Amino acid sequence: MSDSTTFDLPIGGMTCASCAGRVERALSKVPGVQHVSVNLANERAHVEVLGNLDGQVLVDAVSRAGYSASLAPSPKVDQADAARRLRNERWAVALAVLLALPLVLPMLLQPLGIHWMLPAWAQFVLATPVQFILGARFYVAAYKAVRAGAGNMDLLVALGTSAGYGLSLYEWARADAGSMPHLYFEASAVVIALVLLGKYLESRAKRQTASAIRALEALRPERALQVLDGVERDVPISALRLHDLVLVKPGERFPVDGEVVEGQSHADEALISGESLPVPKQPGDHVTGGAINGEGRLLVRTLALGTETVLARIIRLVEDAQAAKAPIQKLVDRVSQVFVPAVLVLALLTLVGWWLAGAPMETALINAVAVLVIACPCALGLATPTAIMAGTGVAARHGILIKDAEALERAYAVNRVVFDKTGTLTSGSPRIVHSQALVDDQAQLLRLAGALQRGSEHPLAKAVLDACDEQQIAVPAIGDSQSLTGRGIAGTLDGRDLALGNRRLLEESGLQPGPLAASATAWEAEGRTLSWLIERGAQPRVLGLFAFGDSLKPGAGQAIRQLAEQGISSHLLTGDNRGSARVVAEALGIDDVHAEVLPADKAATVTALKKTGVVAMVGDGINDAPALAAADIGIAMGGGTDVAMQAAGITLMRGDPRLVPAALEISRKTYAKIRQNLFWAFIYNLIGIPLAAFGLLNPVLAGAAMALSSVSVVSNALWLKTWKPDTPPQDDAS
Repeated sequence: MSDSTTFDLPIGGMTCASCAGRVERALSKVPGVQHVSVNLANERAHVEVLGNLDGQVLVDAVSRAGYSASLAPSPKVDQADAARRLRNERWAVALAVLLALPLVLPMLLQPLGIHWMLPAWAQFVLATPVQFILGARFYVAAYKAVRAGAGNMDLLVALGTSAGYGLSLYEWARADAGSMPHLYFEASAVVIALVLLGKYLESRAKRQTASAIRALEALRPERALQVLDGVERDVPISALRLHDLVLVKPGERFPVDGEVVEGQSHADEALISGESLPVPKQPGDHVTGGAINGEGRLLVRTLALGTETVLARIIRLVEDAQAAKAPIQKLVDRVSQVFVPAVLVLALLTLVGWWLAGAPMETALINAVAVLVIACPCALGLATPTAIMAGTGVAARHGILIKDAEALERAYAVNRVVFDKTGTLTSGSPRIVHSQALVDDQAQLLRLAGALQRGSEHPLAKAVLDACDEQQIAVPAIGDSQSLTGRGIAGTLDGRDLALGNRRLLEESGLQPGPLAASATAWEAEGRTLSWLIERGAQPRVLGLFAFGDSLKPGAGQAIRQLAEQGISSHLLTGDNRGSARVVAEALGIDDVHAEVLPADKAATVTALKKTGVVAMVGDGINDAPALAAADIGIAMGGGTDVAMQAAGITLMRGDPRLVPAALEISRKTYAKIRQNLFWAFIYNLIGIPLAAFGLLNPVLAGAAMALSSVSVVSNALWLKTWKPDTPPQDDAS
């Protein structure tokens, strides 16, 4: 089977859901195209094709449908073009309002008892440039739609305003000399001005929904300070290669993903991972391109460039999510296909109905114009994509990457969350959770153990040395250090022959747990790993006992409580022993525990849980990937493997368990906005069109209502930008 290729095409000329549907159908007919998704809100088409299809073929297909397309330019060019179009729209609106205001002024003065009217020639002079110069965009787009055998919002506006303008010319021409005929120039001009205003406000709002992508794009530095043979050179990013050294000064953004070679500092990763506190960096630590270096100069070895950087992958995920269509959008697509033809039929029926009822042709035509003007497929087309863009954008700013709209739509219904244990709810690195001394005090016990473990890379050794650091215990140097394979480590300190190891070491030394037996039994039941500190020699004896366990992640308990407050049950799924799993579950308040589950069986456990509800699986390892894929929605924890992230619908950019309830909350809020927008868009048309047909709305009010509908839908979606995850101060006992 041939490899697939993806194209992202900027589309010009779309004004409503009907336009997006027509572009989608035109692209779908191109041989080799497998999938098409056209997003009205960001004016782009995402096209997947088989083989090496020439992108120009797609551009030509869009052109034949009556729209413009181009092979995607750079994001900065795209943004500059959008900013230029917004400026042009603003000037067009200002001029249209300036010309239309004198026409509508007599209507505004009439309630005040002032009866004044511009002469017919003055109305004609003011209305004509609005109709045919500022309103030319509607005629052009309407012509292209008709030529392609379809209809759109522009066709409705062009027909409605042309009818009002033409009726005015007719009434003026047949009026007696010196008399003042009833003209409708103001209706046509004001409708065009209002529609232009609505489109401008809509464009501004749509631009705000895409602010997350622009903010991420802005993090990409264009140049870097390359260090070659000790010489610093300012070079473009494109000139760098893997393993090159770059110097990052205080306050600068990291130009690449890399590893710190020299220096110490902090990195502000807030816009990438949502982590509000600066992260310390020292030699050996990884840094992410786009993060801001703090107070120190760092020499960084380049590990990833271009599309392989973390920032590029984040941007790609957010763009894909914003370009995708939610399943609920299918209903809108079906409606949009018949919307414009149905409105044209209703307008014709309105015209004929009023005429047959005995109304003057003038009244019948004005009511038909109102039907044409108030019908707005724009609101329907914008309802879903604007909410998705705003929701996924604000989520990304807080370290939550939603892979696609389908994941978002599924996540809102989740009522069961299954957690992997190690690396997800726990830190994945052991620490001392219990200790008991028989001979010396606790501090001396830890001092002796630290001396034995000094220089060791074993995870348990690191736990002992970390505990010494926390308690500020000086660790002396050990003599005659030797590793006891499969048992532990031994050495001499102050003339004492010491050893630290497991029960096998204890038994080989001919020792019994003695007073520590009860503690050892209890700690083993908790699933802890035990290490015995003994003194060997002529009179061997047990000095003390350490129990090691995986520490809970800060915020894990709060995450479980927040899920419970949302009505979501939590489940623990782990390959660890039952004792260890039970301790974690009891500490966090998780009731349902599945322990000693083999990696191959994790997916089966998740599948079984799906029979009782909508399941989200949270994990971070390769062995979690099948379970993540089996769940209704997979959530991969930050710092996890690429395999887990690919299998997941949602990726959390940092390993904070509290992002799990936050991800489900923003999914629910986004889906709620989609439903609200669709409700108002449908209700608006269901109420507005009949009112216009029955003569209860004049064209001016209809035009204002139409403009307001699109703006209100986008504004409602923009409320999502105020969302923040609920992350109260951490109080978990670890």
